[in-house]
Parts: sequence; C-alpha cells; structure tokens
Amino acid sequence: MPCLFALFASFLPRLADIFIWIARPAFFNAAFKGSWFWPIVGIIFLPFTTLFYVLMYTPGIGLRGWDWLWIGMAVLIDIGHWAHTGYTNRNAIPGYTATPTTPTPPPTTPSAPSTPSA
Repeated sequence: MPCLFALFASFLPRLADIFIWIARPAFFNAAFKGSWFWPIVGIIFLPFTTLFYVLMYTPGIGLRGWDWLWIGMAVLIDIGHWAHTGYTNRNAIPGYTATPTTPTPPPTTPSAPSTPSA
C-alpha cells in the first residue's frame, strides 16, 4: 500500500498537468504565452509548481496577491520531493561513506607517571 501511495504521489501532478494541457490547451497557452518548452521542463522537474501556476494564472492579469502564496507552497513541495529523494538514495552515490551511527569515544590522554612517595 505505501508503494502505491508513493506512485500516485509522484505521478499524479504530472498526469494532471498533461490532462489539463490536453483538455484545456488555452490554460497553458495563456500561462506560458504559447511556448511548449517551459511547460515540458516544468512537468518533468517541478510538476506541482507547473500545475499551480497554470491553475492560478489569470489571462491578462497574471499572478497577483495570494496567488504567489500557492506558487511558493508548490515550489516548497517540489523542492521537498527532490530533497527527500536525494536523502533516501544517498547510499547509492558513488564515494559516499556513511557516518557512524554510534558515537566514538573520545581519545584517552595518557596519565602522567606517578612519583613514588617517600
């Protein structure tokens, strides 16, 4: 079940972007001024931000006021996704050495030789 949730969470915004682009191409044309390059880059790398940008964009006005809050939240969601993915797969990075999980004891200092008492 968690794997199914992860699959939906990763592909749902991309599918929503593609469905909106197919069903309402005027939304994407207005938001990205007819360009096809930025929507594709957005769908691949920042799907939530692209989705929110297209839904919040008002033709002739653009984004204003509280729209920017939603765009900012979408950017944080996308960055969080990338950060979590990198953190989860950190052991797959070549040359990565994991930090020890148990703390190492501090080095002991040699004690000074004791002098015999008379």
